Amino acid sequence: MFLTLFICGCYCQGLDPRCTANLFIDAVCVGEKTINNEDCFTLKLETAHNILQALNTSHTEILRHTVRGYFSQRTGLLVKFEDTKLVRMKHAKGNDSVFWETSMESVIEDYRCVDGINIGHGGKTVAILYKYGMAHNHQRKIEETWRIEEVDFNICGLSMDCFLAPSDLKKEQHGVV
Repeated sequence: MFLTLFICGCYCQGLDPRCTANLFIDAVCVGEKTINNEDCFTLKLETAHNILQALNTSHTEILRHTVRGYFSQRTGLLVKFEDTKLVRMKHAKGNDSVFWETSMESVIEDYRCVDGINIGHGGKTVAILYKYGMAHNHQRKIEETWRIEEVDFNICGLSMDCFLAPSDLKKEQHGVV
């Protein structure tokens, strides 16, 4: 669940589809694809070179960062989200480098209306970390099927940077079972 919350928090600002729309505001439509029997249009967003350069450090260089969103042609809702990043890690001594590619893909399902907004309440996320360079190539894969039990917006006193735990977790924290 941590991976999903991290992904949603970073890219979708929680679960608000308006923020997802803002993420893809400068994207380019690159085609169509059928996902889970749903005809979708594909929006692609490449991080600008000057932004990638600004994020580099003396030991890391971000070579590419691409985000793709697959939106239902019927409903306009986000059906699938992909995020891929390629980073070159430079050794402190010598000229050797190791390349890391992170790839994350989430399929969003079970849309329900919450306060007049359709919110995906479940899905599956697959993250792959691939290291190549030098003498060895390594790949790690994490898969997660996730569900969101409850959603609420505009909670009084809660800043936009906070995550509110589900009510059953709050009860456990206060000793109520």
